[in-house]
Amino acid sequence: EVQLVESGGGSVQAGGSLTLSCTASGFTFDDSYMAWYRQRPGNGCELVLGFDSAGTLYTGDSVKGRATISQDNAKNTVLLQMNSLKSEDTAVYYCAADSGVIAACYYNMMYWGKGTEVIISS
Repeated sequence: EVQLVESGGGSVQAGGSLTLSCTASGFTFDDSYMAWYRQRPGNGCELVLGFDSAGTLYTGDSVKGRATISQDNAKNTVLLQMNSLKSEDTAVYYCAADSGVIAACYYNMMYWGKGTEVIISS
């Protein structure tokens, strides 16, 4: 059974940094398309960062220059590091995986986790 479990969410002050972790089981990252998405209150889903099997990076407009994505194949984990956090970064963040696409939203990918909530306080 494929599972993606996000962790690392919580409350952070504006201007701070945060690292979210996505641990996968039931599959490996080799040849996988991995991405982080978020859903802000009252807003639709948006891509944060993702990468395909060739290493091509996909970046959402809202976090350009403020976030990085990395993977640890040995731990089957994908990390999302964000800095210079703003109140508009408050959202539920989802990790998702697919075999051939970085979709518009996590629920269009083959697998996704339950999400981790991030609250940015001013």
